[in-house]
Amino acid sequence: MAAHLALTEASRLAEISQAYEQVARRRTLYTFFLLGVCALSIFGGLYIADEANSGGFWTGLDKFFDYPAELFAGAYETGLAGLFGLVFHYSPYLFETINIAMVSTLIAFFLGGALSFVASRNLVSNRFVVGLMRRVMDIFRAFPEIVIALLLVLILGPSPVAAIIAVTTHTIGALAKQFSEVNENCDLKAAEGIGSVGGNWLEQIRYGILPQVMPNFLSYTLLRLEVNVRASAILGFVGAGGLGAELKMVVDWNYGADILVIIFMLVFSISSIDYLSGWLRQKLIGQAVQV
Repeated sequence: MAAHLALTEASRLAEISQAYEQVARRRTLYTFFLLGVCALSIFGGLYIADEANSGGFWTGLDKFFDYPAELFAGAYETGLAGLFGLVFHYSPYLFETINIAMVSTLIAFFLGGALSFVASRNLVSNRFVVGLMRRVMDIFRAFPEIVIALLLVLILGPSPVAAIIAVTTHTIGALAKQFSEVNENCDLKAAEGIGSVGGNWLEQIRYGILPQVMPNFLSYTLLRLEVNVRASAILGFVGAGGLGAELKMVVDWNYGADILVIIFMLVFSISSIDYLSGWLRQKLIGQAVQV
């Protein structure tokens, strides 16, 4: 009897193993098929675009580094003192870009945080309200910052206000989505205890939920700040102010030294913010683990 059961279990394991191998082979086949379709689409599109160009892509490939060489030649002619002078000249525009990102992130932190509590399934029993708030979050996230900025520049004119509104709108949806997921994974025992002694919904959120989720809220906000600095620089190309607007101008006029200085300032500032926010996130996550 025991031998029969062992044989039956072995046969079942063999069947499961065989079925798993078939599924794995099928998935591998589908993966290679999709990769082939993607590669064919890319090279086909490249061929069609190459036919439409006045010059061939491959014949002009040797000129790929001509433009960077012109930029470095312009920077060399400007000299070291001139480059430092350009850094000081464009520093106010860099601070304007960072300020746009910081103001937008700060506003989105409060509004997205408030929206996330109403959009959390475990904190609000009314499914209609939760669904409505989640659709509002989707609407905020649906439109990229540059699309919103283009519309606002037409309405408000070229100004940093358009960039702040555009970045804030998209960031509210992004942070509210992330915050709501944090809320749905928190422990409700503290909030339930506050409710059992007569605490209202706001008091349960304030004293039972917020202390748990705040480190993760701040971590996501710092991560979003990095994204918003880059977005604020890009929005300058559509007239929303900041260092991006200056970069567009010098690119149009082909000022090589100015282009390199602005690119260096953007890369340095974004890398510095990335390092600083990463260090702060590690500290916040460590505190959350200790709690």
